[in-house]
This record gives sequence, structure tokens and C-alpha cells, in this order.
Amino acid sequence: MSVPHGGRLVDRVLKGKPREKAQKDAALMPAVSLDEEVAKDAQNIAQGIYSPLEGFLLQEDYERVLHERRLSFKDVYWTIPIVLDVTKDRAAQLKEGEDIALTCNNRTVAVLHLEEKYPYDKKEFARRVFKTVDPSHPGVASLYSKKEILLGGKIDLLEEVESAYKRYALTPRQTRAIFKERGWKTVVGFQTRNVPHLNHEFLQKTALSFLDGLFINPVIGKKKKGDFRDEIILESYRVLIDRYYPKESVVLAILPWEMRYAGPMEAIHHAIIRKNFGCTHHIFGRDHAGVGSFYRPYEAQEVFDQFPDLGITPIFFREFFYCKKCQGVMNEKICPHGAQDRIVFSGTKVRSIFTRGETPPKELMRPEVVEVIKKYPNPFVE
Repeated sequence: MSVPHGGRLVDRVLKGKPREKAQKDAALMPAVSLDEEVAKDAQNIAQGIYSPLEGFLLQEDYERVLHERRLSFKDVYWTIPIVLDVTKDRAAQLKEGEDIALTCNNRTVAVLHLEEKYPYDKKEFARRVFKTVDPSHPGVASLYSKKEILLGGKIDLLEEVESAYKRYALTPRQTRAIFKERGWKTVVGFQTRNVPHLNHEFLQKTALSFLDGLFINPVIGKKKKGDFRDEIILESYRVLIDRYYPKESVVLAILPWEMRYAGPMEAIHHAIIRKNFGCTHHIFGRDHAGVGSFYRPYEAQEVFDQFPDLGITPIFFREFFYCKKCQGVMNEKICPHGAQDRIVFSGTKVRSIFTRGETPPKELMRPEVVEVIKKYPNPFVE
């Protein structure tokens, strides 16, 4: 298995008497209310998913991530700032050096040991992370909706964020224990925010054919309009794994994460996360974490040249299609036939087929997966 990013897994989840004391103390602390996505970031920090982060970024680390793609305190790669935003008025009421209760849905989920509060330039953030300041980019639009001041400091988690998908939630310590129990020395991670079509299955099984295990890690959280809903993604993967994968070859677990659609910068972040879960390899296909035409088709693969010692091996796949003449999943290197004989795999195409009320052909998607999707009157995020 891989070594955690920065050398060790962070654990800032309070238990037992320390947790009980912190819960009592939190009732007397000034409070900051978090939306669910920022609360998930706090949880991911505490559970080690974002190792080596122990809290929301301080200003020096924030600046260094934007300009150098590194954390100052560990001098390791990092590409997506993990930040906590508040209004100017609320920030003025908080004192550096004090503890802040972080609440979500009227529950105290964590305590922030406030070290710094600082302003930031949203357009600079957008340029450095998303490579655009265009508000039509969903990640940029989400950034522009954030408040004006950032709070930095270590956190302690008191309560997990409420989730309807608890049965699929695993921490890095848990996944590593499962991988070890199964004797997996090499594990390939697969990032997804879509229901599986045959291209996804082909990529996964191709990698699994020369590695010990497969870790499928769907993103569960806020997504853009038109993406498939979380419950459908999970149910469709469950049926695919149960019917088409060897037993004990796959682990399915969720990643609580708001998609940033940051293309190459998010690809590096996803690699770091799966490294922390214990993966030694990670699959990257066409336009990983991209949106619209904001990134070149293989830009999220090319970016890895800038991160040579990341500590996880990326596996790059070119675009695949189903060839009617070859009667199988192919790519340009192994299939001589033209476009007229190809069924191109595309998440956009799949969504369009279901939007029209049509059924994808079996060359595009497993019938069992189609059945899952068709059970839902509206399978998409609105």
C-alpha cells in the first residue's frame, strides 16, 4: 500500500472523555455555522482523507498552494485550497487564539482552534485553481458565492456530518485495514461522479487485470445541474459490482466532496486523496474532473508531468469506444474501423439518452444498470 501523503494519517476525531469535554465547552464558545460541504471538508480533515492537513489552511499555506502547489508545513504537493469562509462582520467578532464551535444543521460538528483570519482574492483563487475567472464554470460560480474572510487553524471533529449513505462510508484507516486483510499490495483507485457505462467497466477491469484490487470511490456531495443523483450512482455501481466483478476484488466507498470541476488541479487532489486511502495507482481517463470546454481533453493527464514524485502511480487511458465490427470495447491504437462503426462512450451522451426517455444500447451500458436508472422518474440533479 501507499504511504499516506506527508508520511502519516491525520486523526483529529475526538472520542471518549476528550469528546465529552469538548462538547460541553463548545456550548460556551462563539459559533460559526457551516454548510454541509464545508462541514464535509472538516470531517475529511479529521479522518485523514486530506492528510497531512490538520485544519483549514493558514494564509501562508493558502498562498503557497495557489502559487507553488505545495504546503509550507510539510513541503508536499497540494493543489486545492481547503478553506473556511465567513463574512467580514462575523470575522470581526472572532479573536485569533480562541476556540470556535463549528455547527451544521444545528449540531456542533467540530471545534476550530482559530489561528488566523485573512482576506483573499477570489479571482486569483479562480485563475490559479480553475484556470478561468468565468462564472459560467460551476466551480468558479461556487467560489464567487463564498464570503469575504477565511479562517485558518486546526480542527477537532466531534460529530460526523449526517449522511444517507453511511453504509458506504469508510475512513482511510478502515480501507487500509480491508486492503491488508485481503492481501492487496497494489490497489487502483477510480474516481467517479457518474453512473457506470461499459467504458468505465473496461477501464477498471483492465487495471484490475494486473493489480491486486480495485477501489471505486464515487463523489457524494454537491454537483452541477444535470449530473446523476448520488443514490442512483451508488445503486447502479452496487448492481454492477455484484453481477459483473469477482467477489473480493472490489471495495466501494463514498468520498464526501463537493466537485470543483477543476480539471488538472482536481486530478492531482484526487490522486492525493486515494493515496491516503491506501491506493498505489489511480485511473485517469479523458477530461478527468473537467466541465464544458474549459480544459483540453487530456490536460488532467498531462499535468502529472509537473508532479513527478507524488507517491501514487497514475494510469492513463485514451478514449475508448464500442466497435460494431470488432464487437468489443476498443481504442484507436487497436481498432482500424471508422467512426461509422463506433459507439462513443460519453457521460453527456448517456444523460442525453435518458433525458429523451430512451434506453441506451447494451453496447453502451449494462441492462441491469439501465434498470436501476429507469426506476427513478428524474435521475438528475436539478
